[in-house]
Amino acid sequence: MGITVKPTIIGVCSGWRLNSKTLPVGILKELFHFNSSWQKRLLHNIVNNLDMKFIDYYKILDVSKNATPDEVKKAYRKLARKYHPDLNPNDAQAQKKFQEINEANEVLSDPEKRAKYDKYGKDWKHADAYESADGPFSGTGYGQGDFRGGGAAEGFNDSGFSDFFESFFGGRGAYSGSGGQVKFKGQDFHASLQMDLREVFRDHKRTLDIGGKKIRLTIYAGVEDGQTIKIKGHGGPGVNGGPNGDLFLTFNISNSTPFKREGKDLFKTEKIDLYTAILGGDLLVETFDGTVKLKVKPGTANGTKVKLKGKGFPVYKKEGEYGDLYLTYHIELPENLSYRERELFEELAKLKQS
Repeated sequence: MGITVKPTIIGVCSGWRLNSKTLPVGILKELFHFNSSWQKRLLHNIVNNLDMKFIDYYKILDVSKNATPDEVKKAYRKLARKYHPDLNPNDAQAQKKFQEINEANEVLSDPEKRAKYDKYGKDWKHADAYESADGPFSGTGYGQGDFRGGGAAEGFNDSGFSDFFESFFGGRGAYSGSGGQVKFKGQDFHASLQMDLREVFRDHKRTLDIGGKKIRLTIYAGVEDGQTIKIKGHGGPGVNGGPNGDLFLTFNISNSTPFKREGKDLFKTEKIDLYTAILGGDLLVETFDGTVKLKVKPGTANGTKVKLKGKGFPVYKKEGEYGDLYLTYHIELPENLSYRERELFEELAKLKQS
């Protein structure tokens, strides 16, 4: 009975090379009784690394191989927060992903580990053998007799690290533990609030019920449809003593008024009768801020535009600042004319023709 190995160099120890395709189990058993470090290392390479797959830590953190330490740190924090077990309870896949992220950060944030990882890459199985081909192995944990028989699984063991990590970097004692203690901001909450255009013309207070918590806030005049505001600290609780998340509140503004809003300006079509358009006169106009009286010039044409300065919408968080109101006159023709009215219009038409 034998263990099949790939026809590549499995170990290079004190000048001795192993390049066979099948190694009898009997020989492996005898190797267990050897005491020299190179024999133990050879046994580890053969038994423990045969089926172990290379782990691409750069791919896990989604950074390039030329990533700076700050880029690695930023990528780690972003992913660790996303997959942290406290933010993903009872999610086995998130737990596994979080362990992978921690392990990748442990290697790529440590200059010594990263240099070794970059140097050997997919030839990691032979890294220690190559490094000690000219002398005894100094060992990075293997001298403690921590050898396991059979093919190692691709998952994580009780130490929180993969067998790949422990085989490459020297056992369970390598972890600094810093990754697991990082403080993470709590989950951000998102909510929407339906309001009418008239409601947001002035400041007013609202009490919201978010996740069973009452939040009292002031909504400032001038908030726009689709605008999102951040309410700091009213999201989910922080992790490992980190700050609470934030609440992002998006406003959905409906419009039941005759006004059209564009930013701080308002637009309205104002109807005037034919006689006022021709002869001129006074016109009462409803605005958001009450009724105003306008003077209509004689001979006003249909579609004439008039600007009422400062009668538009308030500017968000700028007290006392308002946009303008633009009126467009729409002249209404008289209907259901009396006999006398029709006669008068006919007389006017004859005068116009003469």
